[in-house]
Amino acid sequence: PPMQIYNTLSRQKEAFSPLVPGKVSMYVCGNTVYDECHIGHGRAMVVYDILYRHLLASQFDVTYVRNITDVDDKIINRALENGESPEALAQRFIDAMHEDEQALGVLSPTAEPRATETIAEMITMIQQLIDTGYAYAADNGDVFFIVKQFAEYGKLSGRKIDELRSGERIAIDQHKRDPLDFVLWKSAKPSEPSWDSPWGPGRPGWHIECSAMSMQLLGKEFDIHGGGQDLQFPHHENEIAQSEAISGGTFARYWMHNGLVNIGGEKMSKSLNNFYTIRDVLKSYTGEEMRYFIIASHYRSPLQYAEESLDAARTALRRFYTALRGIDIPDAGVPDGPESADIDATLKTRFMDAMNDDLNTPEAIAVLHEVSGQLNREKDVARIVTLAATLKGLGAQLGILQGDPDSVLQGGVNESELSVEAIDELIKARASARAEKDFARSDEIRDQLQAAGIVLEDVDGQTIWRRE
Repeated sequence: PPMQIYNTLSRQKEAFSPLVPGKVSMYVCGNTVYDECHIGHGRAMVVYDILYRHLLASQFDVTYVRNITDVDDKIINRALENGESPEALAQRFIDAMHEDEQALGVLSPTAEPRATETIAEMITMIQQLIDTGYAYAADNGDVFFIVKQFAEYGKLSGRKIDELRSGERIAIDQHKRDPLDFVLWKSAKPSEPSWDSPWGPGRPGWHIECSAMSMQLLGKEFDIHGGGQDLQFPHHENEIAQSEAISGGTFARYWMHNGLVNIGGEKMSKSLNNFYTIRDVLKSYTGEEMRYFIIASHYRSPLQYAEESLDAARTALRRFYTALRGIDIPDAGVPDGPESADIDATLKTRFMDAMNDDLNTPEAIAVLHEVSGQLNREKDVARIVTLAATLKGLGAQLGILQGDPDSVLQGGVNESELSVEAIDELIKARASARAEKDFARSDEIRDQLQAAGIVLEDVDGQTIWRRE
């Protein structure tokens, strides 16, 4: 069946059909880089990486643009607090974000434009909006979009203009003609970065950034626009208004929104100070375990942060890697994994059907568990290789199961865990005790390792081990 995407704009699943057959244009709202990324950011990174991987595995030629907001009130304020330049602060957190993405196995997008590199395009768009009567310059040098001038405002969020109040990140301003109008250009303030414009020195508003960057790289109309559920209003609503006011046609054809990460029943966010950074979690769990935790839930559903769920992700991954251990699998790289000829066609079809159903990753993971179960029971050598290639190949489309099984099963995260070197020394000591028929000492070492969460397996005269 064709790929189905839940389109926020129509509030239903729709068959995905790109503008240009065989090619997909995709834009995702990236981060405002004023601090380290938390797990909510990590979820968005992984969700749209999964979409990107699936489109590639479906043989589409994908242009994936994910922006960086590197000029913003929060960046400027944090830089002032730290006594550093906004540019230096932004670059520091861009570097940290890229390290987090790498830890989570996130592929680089096709393009990663920065707001500060697209100022000229924003100024051009704003002038077009003024010229066509959709925007006005206030006496103080700010420029505002006239919301009531755009008849379809509210079509994404389902809100009606006469019921709206100023949304998140839209300040009530005495220079506005209408409280609903939103800022396109902010006049310069002392000690803030600014650029010259027809309305005086200043900097762009938040919403115009994404319209300028997406339209510059993908055109006035493109296939998919993604982002977190919290961006649906006002950010994405405003993007549609200003972009379609200029183009006179459709901006993005499919709008996808991932659910938020909750902790203790509330949205995880920096403003509520109830968040864990990706780096916090990486102290106790691997990036692959975090990734599995994220994709174990459907991308549109809320995701409840809990260490028990991360523990379950660790257990599931260890089961997969235990099934793959010791099998020589043809490797054709990521994101496509082993060659299709090496993969069980029936199991791949079921996996792809799940992914084509609005990225149903829980159902796709269920197929992987079935493959793993068959692999553990299989006796035929050729079939074992096929099932292992299937498990690894389909896992690649989810960005998991690409590590060396021994390294993963023997790897530790917590400082309290026994090191590989210490475990190897204890195993050698156990082997010596057994050779000397000192079975009491041999059992003592096994018990010591077991207490430390180390499982020993004696296979063909050798001892292999893994962490529980």
